[in-house]
Amino acid sequence: MLEYEGSIWRPPSEAKSLILQATVGCSHNACIFCVSYKQKKFRIRGADGIQSDLFALPSEYKRRVRRVFLADGNALAMPTNELIDTLHVLRTELPVLERVGVYAYAKDVRDKSVNDLQRIREAGLGIAYLGLETGDDDLLRWSRKGVDSEENVNACRKIRQAGIPLSLTIILGLGGLENSKRHAQATARVLNEIDPEYIGALTLMTPPGTPISEMIRNKQFEPMDPWDILKELRILVERLQLSNCVFRTNHASNYLPIRGTLNKDKETILRVLNKTIDSKVTSSLRPGYLRGL
Repeated sequence: MLEYEGSIWRPPSEAKSLILQATVGCSHNACIFCVSYKQKKFRIRGADGIQSDLFALPSEYKRRVRRVFLADGNALAMPTNELIDTLHVLRTELPVLERVGVYAYAKDVRDKSVNDLQRIREAGLGIAYLGLETGDDDLLRWSRKGVDSEENVNACRKIRQAGIPLSLTIILGLGGLENSKRHAQATARVLNEIDPEYIGALTLMTPPGTPISEMIRNKQFEPMDPWDILKELRILVERLQLSNCVFRTNHASNYLPIRGTLNKDKETILRVLNKTIDSKVTSSLRPGYLRGL
């Protein structure tokens, strides 16, 4: 069977996917909130690595694989032709394959043309997950994301122009209580500009080994409590104006799992948030031990 290099991370919606490491680590690997790839040096395994992985799997299993997620942190960093070759390997070896997903980073998208992305889609890429985190440029700089909101918007527009479905993630609580409203408003503005097919909201986690955990220990950053997180989420949802976007807070980090389509279910989502915030009933929130990542 497969032997992965280090810990493996995937989006919640890829829970039933076969996960293969087309790359190891993350090409950026500097965000202050992320510990996922700190012990890995970025490198590309590519088509040869994926072919080797698939060779190790039983034929009976491969005949049942419908979805693949290409790890690690941003497999879209692969050169266009190498990624296309990798997708061709998947289509050859997995006869009932329906969708392939990858994590993406705005700088990787910047280095590819719309035509490059269209070729990647035609080769079999079915969805790209991009970590937007926030729409606030000051918070993007502070969190060492390596891009600004304009670069994020431009990258997302290129992905959508190429016809690749786009799922964005944002991080609730990233600015702390002091910057909460600004973070929510700026993030809503950028999401409205992009108008993606999917949005997933995460809640800031501060595991040991991350720079932000040191900031908390040194009293340089104060994390938000669950109720303030939900108030921030309410500000965000109030300001979202989206065409037909699946919105979820089903990630393990979140206090309140919510799912709906925006803007169709906007009022329903706001009613749930208002009811939960007004009640202050802690039993309505996901307990801490279930939020351990």
